[in-house]
Amino acid sequence: MRIGNSRGIRIPKPILEEAGLTGELELEVEDGRLIVRSADRPRQGWEADFAAMGASGDDRLLDSEAPSTSWDEDEWEW
Repeated sequence: MRIGNSRGIRIPKPILEEAGLTGELELEVEDGRLIVRSADRPRQGWEADFAAMGASGDDRLLDSEAPSTSWDEDEWEW
């Protein structure tokens, strides 16, 4: 459908729900395809946060290493 010089797309509610598209959406063109995705990005910024953790030495395991068992030594194949 035309909206001024633009085009409108109607996406049925069941498709939006199945895709988890709620709230604001982002549009992106990639290799001749139109990509529609949720504007919410729950993991946005994690890469920089993990890099900062590594730089500050705060990326170590909190649990001590568990001792190996006979099953680990006899049965497990690496």
